Amino acid sequence: MSTNDPQRARLAALVGELAVVRGTVTLASGLTSDFYVDMRRATLHHEAAPLIGHVMLDMLEEAGLSTEDYDAVGGLTMGADPVATAMLHAAAARGLDLDAFVVRKAAKDHGMKRRIEGPSVEGRRVVVLEDTSTTGGSPLEAVEALREAGATVLAVAVVVDRATGARERIEAAGVPYCAALGLTDLGLD
Repeated sequence: MSTNDPQRARLAALVGELAVVRGTVTLASGLTSDFYVDMRRATLHHEAAPLIGHVMLDMLEEAGLSTEDYDAVGGLTMGADPVATAMLHAAAARGLDLDAFVVRKAAKDHGMKRRIEGPSVEGRRVVVLEDTSTTGGSPLEAVEALREAGATVLAVAVVVDRATGARERIEAAGVPYCAALGLTDLGLD
């Protein structure tokens, strides 16, 4: 983490304070851990959520993706939803156009029967989001659904990287991966 980035430093402090729960837990991946990062405690928090939007926009820019490179952000519901919304609002505050979308685990069986909700992603350049990823399974599921819908996936971006293989699995699938915060930033290494 850059020591001259006060927004990222404040976000790390808030995530550490609000979202890190210590104790043995079984993760969605089936793996066990001595801590849990309950990101909804941060992504839905009045101070942390706006910071997440700005930090994620800045992180993508630092990784070589400006908002001129991508049209929309989102990922598999529900971890990605508040991250996408935070980025949409942060972009709007900067006078930038950025849409958000939601990828369902399965297409609805009624109504429009869509798997991807929000503005159409067909023919658009998108970034897949996740609040935190252990194995990379959720972002990769979103990548597959978005490609099937005709989107070009430029990258996967997560707020917190748990350093448990998600980066390696996503990059092995040919998708660039970036994370705003790592375990060191949260004092968990």
